[in-house]
Formats: sequence, C-alpha cells, structure tokens
Amino acid sequence: MTRKITRWASLLAASLATTLAAWHCGGSSGGPSGGNGNPAPPASATTITIVGQRGAQSFSANPASVTQGTLFVWHNTDNVVHHIVLNDGSLDSGDITPGAFSPALRLATDGANYHCTIHPTMVGSINQSSGDPPPCTGPYCEH
Repeated sequence: MTRKITRWASLLAASLATTLAAWHCGGSSGGPSGGNGNPAPPASATTITIVGQRGAQSFSANPASVTQGTLFVWHNTDNVVHHIVLNDGSLDSGDITPGAFSPALRLATDGANYHCTIHPTMVGSINQSSGDPPPCTGPYCEH
C-alpha cells in the first residue's frame, strides 16, 4: 500500500511540475519581450523583418538602411526559428523564435551581407552599395 501511495505521489508531483512549467513558460505568445527573453527593441532601433523562407525576399527591407553605429534588430514574423549572422561572422543574432526580436545590435561597418544559418538560402544585405544581396539558390528562392 505504501508503495502505491509513493508512486501516486511521485506521478502527481511530476504532473504538477509540468503544469506549472507550461503555465510559466508557455503563457505568452511573444508579448513585449518577443518570446525569447529579449526585451522589446529601443524605439530608435531600425527593424529588419523576417518574413519567411523566400530567398532574397526573406527580409523586409532588403537591402536595409542602417546607419553605421546605430542600433538595429531582426523581428521574426515567420512561424519557425531563424538564426541570422553577418557573412563575415562579425554579428550573430542567436536563435530568434517566432514573434521575437533579436538582441539590439550595432553595425560596425558601412555595410554587410547576412544569411540565416538554419536556412542558408535566406539572404539579405545592409547598406550595400550594389543594393543587391548575394544570389539565392535553393528550394526557397523565388524565380
């Protein structure tokens, strides 16, 4: 009898812990923090919107206009996680969950090309004089 009570109590405790964790962690669909713990970006930050896996049309605006040294963020309006890096490796957004913002970043150069490490065909550029990101190849590119 004691063994059954102990097992029942263990199952109840595990169920309660799971319910509390889901309530605490899953009760928000984004909110002001964007869902991944990053605070909402400062009002002065330029936002580059992640719109989906569409090659060079994955980001809006593309190319983006960001003044060197000012803050910018990526905002993930897609329904999957993205991870954006500058092609030269100098900036890394970390994982950006659906609805979330990247941390606020500063562009140290006059321009840069970037891509999603999870979906490498997603490409974009910031302040590139050519105005065009690298060519997109793969299943997500629109032709």
